[in-house]
Amino acid sequence: MSAREAILSRLTGKTPAEVIRAEAAALLLAPERPAVDPAQVEAVFAERLAVPSVAASYERVADWTALPETVRRYFAEQGIPPVLCLPPDPRLRALDWSGFTLHDSAAPDELAVLAVARLGVAETGSLVFETSPEAPMLPNFLALHHLVVVPEVVAQLEEAALPGAQPRAHYWVTGVSGTTDIEGTYVRGAHGPRFLHVIRLAG
Repeated sequence: MSAREAILSRLTGKTPAEVIRAEAAALLLAPERPAVDPAQVEAVFAERLAVPSVAASYERVADWTALPETVRRYFAEQGIPPVLCLPPDPRLRALDWSGFTLHDSAAPDELAVLAVARLGVAETGSLVFETSPEAPMLPNFLALHHLVVVPEVVAQLEEAALPGAQPRAHYWVTGVSGTTDIEGTYVRGAHGPRFLHVIRLAG
């Protein structure tokens, strides 16, 4: 049976009951909360980022001071000019960005933006962001290349909860944007960044 025939058989209600029962049973076997070994959090996070549905590149750097050279190298590898949308985060603004043209207001056709996530989640490869005057939200959805600094990684989704006072808004990003709306063909970057590069701070 072809994929097309399989889909049409489901739409016309011709799927055998035993097939439906088998599929339902298989879903119940999978854990709703996949276990993440506490000793393997970093490795699992890197693995999740690499799966096709997330499609992020990943690297580890020693500390904040390594960021300008890391971004410079990424730009060179991608063949893009050193023009960067940099949020007014004092941790980023204190670094040496010599050779870059910086701005903090993203254009609709922005080429690259650097942002800081509050943390990453190993279970899903998600990045958790909170908005603030130092962390505007819009640039993270406009740029072609989304470079994200991750200072901390937790194992499970539940560990990402923010205690105390909440920010004006927070949002989660799991991989690059994409759609299959057009002819059923997967297109990256349809509703946001086409490239996601995660920079994990080791220290």
